Amino acid sequence: MKKSGILMHLSSLPTPGGIGSMGKDALDFIDFLYKAGQSYWQLLPICPTSYGDSPYQSYSSYAGNPYFIDLDELAGEGFLLKEEYEDIDWESEPDEVNYGALYTKKFPVLRIAVERFLAAPRPGFAEFCGENAYWLEDYALFMALKDLNGGSTWAAWEPELRNRDPQAMEEARRDHADSILFWKVLQYFFFRQWDTVRAYANKKGIRLIGDMPIYVSMDSVDVWAHPELFQLDENKTPVEVAGCPPDGFSATGQLWGNPLFDWDYMAREGYSWWIDRIRYLCGVYDVLRIDHFRGFDAYYAIPYGDEDARNGRWKKGPGMDLFRAVEKAIGKPPIIAEDLGFLTDSVRRLLADSGFPGMKVLEFAFDRRDPNGESYLPETYTDNCVAYTGTHDNDTINGWMTSADPEDRDYAIKYLGLNEKEGYNWGMMRALWKSNAGWTIVQAQDLLGIGSEGRMNTPSTVGENWRWRALPGSFTDELAERIRAEMVTYGRLAQPGG
Repeated sequence: MKKSGILMHLSSLPTPGGIGSMGKDALDFIDFLYKAGQSYWQLLPICPTSYGDSPYQSYSSYAGNPYFIDLDELAGEGFLLKEEYEDIDWESEPDEVNYGALYTKKFPVLRIAVERFLAAPRPGFAEFCGENAYWLEDYALFMALKDLNGGSTWAAWEPELRNRDPQAMEEARRDHADSILFWKVLQYFFFRQWDTVRAYANKKGIRLIGDMPIYVSMDSVDVWAHPELFQLDENKTPVEVAGCPPDGFSATGQLWGNPLFDWDYMAREGYSWWIDRIRYLCGVYDVLRIDHFRGFDAYYAIPYGDEDARNGRWKKGPGMDLFRAVEKAIGKPPIIAEDLGFLTDSVRRLLADSGFPGMKVLEFAFDRRDPNGESYLPETYTDNCVAYTGTHDNDTINGWMTSADPEDRDYAIKYLGLNEKEGYNWGMMRALWKSNAGWTIVQAQDLLGIGSEGRMNTPSTVGENWRWRALPGSFTDELAERIRAEMVTYGRLAQPGG
């Protein structure tokens, strides 16, 4: 059966407090999805953000982002007074996030809530810590030590802490017990609220699609606690780092800078790190999108220290061996494979062998820089794919219409029969909905008819990304009814029970 959903990150909800959060606005958006006849809410990674505020560069593969903790919910539980946060100036316009202000102003409020919570801890807190100890202990210690070191990367810590000397670790856990406890309580707060949001969504027949970046950040607890899993030298410095080669979109490629996995070591260990990570995230979300899926077939390795990606080379990844190990351990997980980028026959074989639905991006069909453009035309979509107008890495539809090459834009208008009076965004979304794609996902910005000011990310840039927020009152009943009518027309209306 055909289904449809909307892509919008938690950060983009119009919550008072400088950033979207897991309170009333999240539940209201779920109500909107339900009224609009949708089946899915797709989010970006919900993990803590680090350098550049990107959810794809996180301190942890497991933890939740404390910025998303709803302060009104904490006040309702008696952990905060409204006057302790209602008048804070978050130093941003209503349609954007100021991450610098959040960093300096939200954590002091959260510390007040944690102190009140610890005065009479809930019984569930000890259980939460026990169930999640396999990642929570290292994460809380890592964050406490990061605070102790002024936020600097773990690679700059004193050698005993950098190298996790057993005696130094024991002393750190003793000397910084209060700070460690603070970071544990924040995760308890986060996942209690997350579980409430997910349960509400599921009750309404909405399933949550989460995002798993293939790589982890160098400055993360993942690398600090398990350096043996990565291609590091004797000084724990990367030998090569991740990225993408030059193409029609970038003459110098993309230099992401993430450390690369030691796939030979992981294979000898039975891919246990991956099994644990996928099992965990499939418990957090209803469906898991794996970012940069082609990296499991072959990955692009760039010499560490290079200023761009031109000197990289392709290396063989684990291929189906990894996914056979995953399936043997946890069964067939509900996964969407992000198979965009430089595609080869071996990548296509891996996708086919995995059985996972791949992705199609409509904007790519009309961009002559993409050598695979014709494969993104809507008549090529099958029921085993998830089709998007654009992703978080693309411009919005209306933004693309003004920024694209005029010939590409005119081609799209003619090919799809778009009508400027109706709105190019509606014509492109309709082309998606009436296709044979099993699932279709459109960005919230496209439903709202927003231009390039709503773009979430421009790859290989830092400083202006991940900021967009919907304005209060954007998701109206009238808009929901219009979307629902399209779902009825094109056979994508969500059925009772999801």
